[in-house]
Amino acid sequence: TWDYKIMSERKVLNKYYPPDFDPTKLIRPKIKTDKPSGGYVVRMMLPMTVKCDMCGDYLYIGTKFNMRKENLTEDYLGTQIYRFYFKCTRCSHEITMKTDPKNSDYICERGATRNYEPGKDMESAVAIFKRKRLQEEEGDAMKSLENRTFDSKKEMDVLDALNEVKLQNRRHANPDMDKMLSMVSKDKDLGIKNDDEEKLKNFKKRKLYAVEE
Repeated sequence: TWDYKIMSERKVLNKYYPPDFDPTKLIRPKIKTDKPSGGYVVRMMLPMTVKCDMCGDYLYIGTKFNMRKENLTEDYLGTQIYRFYFKCTRCSHEITMKTDPKNSDYICERGATRNYEPGKDMESAVAIFKRKRLQEEEGDAMKSLENRTFDSKKEMDVLDALNEVKLQNRRHANPDMDKMLSMVSKDKDLGIKNDDEEKLKNFKKRKLYAVEE
């Protein structure tokens, strides 16, 4: 038989406390308040895809790990730099990485190799191009004027193309129904006219063949 009393007690949300209940006599569990050796343990996602140097397994971006966080003595413009320790899910090889406030990124230090990211190369190439351009413009007023003229022309071309796209979208969004119906009727009339001409040609051909016979 099913014990309905146990099931009802199991689902009770409010417990009964007697009038003589003394919470100070409860035995409280011991909680570890000491900081773990080497830093705090935090739960965070992997900010990049890396390949383990020991087993070659890939740890993909967004994978959650319990990482050991360490405060470093170094900083960047007053921003604290942290180091994180975590282990490979396959071979338990320790991997370390640290924050990079200068580039708003992370640096994989030891135990793994970061995957190639084309976006990083594009950003570095753009930064190098801007730096080289500034160096060329220093002390050369003509070069600076040429660059500004080229930028303004490029911006005008982009605006013209954007206006053209907006105009096309506006035409498609608000079509002229009368104009569309007139075009459809013209196409229909043209099709009927072509059919009549084709039928007339076929009739003349048949008549010509009948006369020759």
